[in-house]
Amino acid sequence: MAKTVVYSTRVEFGHCDPARIVWFPNFFRWIDHASRHFFVECGVPPWHETEKTMGVIGTPIVDSHSRFVKTATYGDELAFEVSIPEWRGKSFVQRYRCMRSDDLIMECDEVRIFAGRKEGEPEAIRALPIPQEIRKLCE
Repeated sequence: MAKTVVYSTRVEFGHCDPARIVWFPNFFRWIDHASRHFFVECGVPPWHETEKTMGVIGTPIVDSHSRFVKTATYGDELAFEVSIPEWRGKSFVQRYRCMRSDDLIMECDEVRIFAGRKEGEPEAIRALPIPQEIRKLCE
């Protein structure tokens, strides 16, 4: 069973559209926060440190699939349950389940990579093999 870390946030008035429903891009902002929170809670150092020690500058998204089940509005407390159910050679699947108490609000699977800088092209990135020390912390 994959390790699960919870990232919580409170919906504020400014997160909502005129119908008082959370504007959907905000979910993706929270998911991105939840992704980094997952690694921090697992003991992974900040990316500026992993760049020095492992060459890892972060975990950009290469694919994303989401499903919205219920709406959320201001005042709601949302809990994003984050896990990594699948590790691949150079990518992994990070899963998010956004809950309001027992209600599933939305869910999302993202495929991410561990990125490093490309030799001779400091602005370009490349996918790195999954660092085993990070995988061990996150399992």
